[in-house]
Amino acid sequence: MEARNEAELKGGANLLWVDGLPGELREEAYAALKRGEVQMKKLEILENGKPVPCPSGMIHHWTGVVFIPSAKLGDVLSVLEDYDHHSVYYAPDVERSKTESRDGDHFRVFMRFRRHKVITVVLNTEHEVQYFRDIPGKAHSRSSAIRIAEVEDAGKSDERERTPGDDGGFLWRMETWWRMEEGDGGVYVQSEVASLTRDIPVGLGWMIRPFVTDIPKETLTFTLQATRKAVQARRATR
Repeated sequence: MEARNEAELKGGANLLWVDGLPGELREEAYAALKRGEVQMKKLEILENGKPVPCPSGMIHHWTGVVFIPSAKLGDVLSVLEDYDHHSVYYAPDVERSKTESRDGDHFRVFMRFRRHKVITVVLNTEHEVQYFRDIPGKAHSRSSAIRIAEVEDAGKSDERERTPGDDGGFLWRMETWWRMEEGDGGVYVQSEVASLTRDIPVGLGWMIRPFVTDIPKETLTFTLQATRKAVQARRATR
């Protein structure tokens, strides 16, 4: 995944997944983006042309793109880098957020995620994030979750973090890539997320399956829509 992202970024063209579509489909995708729709695509991690085996686990890999009219690259970066307010921009999915440290374009951040789909799961997470200003009007970032802990009895006086490996396995790993590009009087924003969860336990499919199969796509769609909303709201207050 990292090698592919690096190769595409170095190429400098076709930075958005919709750029790889055939002519007519590409035009339709851009028209949909201009109408305010989110364009999503499910990706697959392959090895020698075959899906990478993942014993006892499931890999979820999605990418999506949204268009923010009248925005500038700096507007988008100001929202994405404002981790102290992610719990506002991305509520209720992000319940708490905080910049733990910053060194130039490198961030270490804390975020508490709340995911709900039949069941509710709360996760304390820490991320290392690096931003890259490529050329005027273009930027990208890479975020790695370096710590993920499921929270038991979240919000109660006796809440506690469960030991990794002795939890529900609702999120084991998470890698996120963002790409931003000015064009057509606004900014195109793409996010790609690869995550790893435990496989669906036998007998619990009715309860677990909607969570582990639907949440990745729904969360990414919401994140892109919320990013657009936050950028537009900040611009409106100037």
